[in-house]
Amino acid sequence: MQFKHIPIAAALAEILVTVSVTCGATAQTANPNDLDLDKVSESEISIADISNPVSAGKTFAAATIMDSSVQKICAVIMDYAQYPQFMPNTDGTRIVSSSENGAVIEMTLGLPLGKIKKYRLNMETEVKPQSCLVAWRQIPWPELKPSETIADTTGYWMLTPYSRDRSKTLVTYHVFADPGPVPFGLGWIVHAMSKISLPRTLEALRERVVAR
Repeated sequence: MQFKHIPIAAALAEILVTVSVTCGATAQTANPNDLDLDKVSESEISIADISNPVSAGKTFAAATIMDSSVQKICAVIMDYAQYPQFMPNTDGTRIVSSSENGAVIEMTLGLPLGKIKKYRLNMETEVKPQSCLVAWRQIPWPELKPSETIADTTGYWMLTPYSRDRSKTLVTYHVFADPGPVPFGLGWIVHAMSKISLPRTLEALRERVVAR
């Protein structure tokens, strides 16, 4: 999946708002059974494995409610330079370029056993009074060897006011990650990049929003 500039991003945002409010989505397909948003709460994070069994990599969706405004949470997510301060496994970020509607950033991911992965992301954003979409896709970083990077990652954050209390925010997160060839015995890397870190990522965001 590719995120282009405003016309497609705007259409995507509209689709994702509809899907998020009605019950769930994935970075690749929409399925109203992916997440039961009736069970989403501030105290729990709902998670769904929405991976395609015939494709490499894993896709997960997650959602929770945060006691803060869309605008405040969106500002934290878009503060890419601060990710190493609170995002799990993120050892470093470098903003290569930025514009009104996005940025190109380089990520350094620190995994257990001293494993390091780097990759470059094209971030695209669309911020409206009642919603915030922050989407990413991996783009080439020619200087890296295959062993230093991952095969692919795409995903997005979608923020909308919570229907039962509009002072709070429904936070929906979707991520696809394909680490590429994984040496025998290191299959946990796939989960460390997604399933294991997924709830930690949302909780880290929640804590960061409260602290600001």
